[in-house]
Amino acid sequence: MTGIVNTAQAEAWNGYEGEHWASHADRYDAVNSGFNDYVLDQVGRDDRVLDIGCGNGQLTRLAAARARSATGVDLSGPMLATARTRAAEVPNVTFEQGDAQVHPFADGGFDLAISRFGVMFFADPVAAFANVRRALSPGGRLAFLCMTALSGTDLGTVFGAMAEYLPQPTGPDGSGPTSFADPDRTTAVLTGAGFEDVVCTRVEAGQVWGRDVPDAARFIAGWGPVRHHLGLVDASTAAKATEALTAALEPFAGPDAVRLRGAAWLVTGRRS
Repeated sequence: MTGIVNTAQAEAWNGYEGEHWASHADRYDAVNSGFNDYVLDQVGRDDRVLDIGCGNGQLTRLAAARARSATGVDLSGPMLATARTRAAEVPNVTFEQGDAQVHPFADGGFDLAISRFGVMFFADPVAAFANVRRALSPGGRLAFLCMTALSGTDLGTVFGAMAEYLPQPTGPDGSGPTSFADPDRTTAVLTGAGFEDVVCTRVEAGQVWGRDVPDAARFIAGWGPVRHHLGLVDASTAAKATEALTAALEPFAGPDAVRLRGAAWLVTGRRS
């Protein structure tokens, strides 16, 4: 793979992070697929769709069923292998490995760019969205999901239980999974990249994190940002963080699954 500027993310998504997502594709879809329709409702029959950070490709496949065609792009070789296998019988889907910030998309080759939690890790978000804008036809649209701030959410409660032992996922520079949690920052980034009519709408969906509390705790502890921070502390502290995580999940356990109510921003815009 050539043309990568986001080297740290490329290393992660072609290493443990990407392998974890690829090997637990159904589980990550169980966490995130409740949000699909918020994006899919933006897809038209004649659209050529670009799915940014497509991962294992569920949203790409679903978009293709509603559109003229769908192309998924991602840094992760392991996840793209899963995506291609699962889309083998879908004729109007293609996948490309690349860094969306600099990937040589055809000018005006798409009518709609979408993403389900795949845009929060750009090294230079303005440059990345400017490149996505270039890939859109005049008047082309953008619709993506990104995480809200953790405060006041079920996931925030779970992560908050570990805060005594581990740092929160978002760094002091605003990078990390919640890098677009502030709608004002998101709007500034997108307008700086050449988009207009930017709207951020808060949406919610149910998320299944595991079949029971121990299963959900193991899964969350294996999720890249949490696993990374667990590796930065000593074994005793990591054990205490995991115990706190497990206890925090107890109130969300039902007879068949651990369910959290997830929150996201649905961000829409248009190429000026």
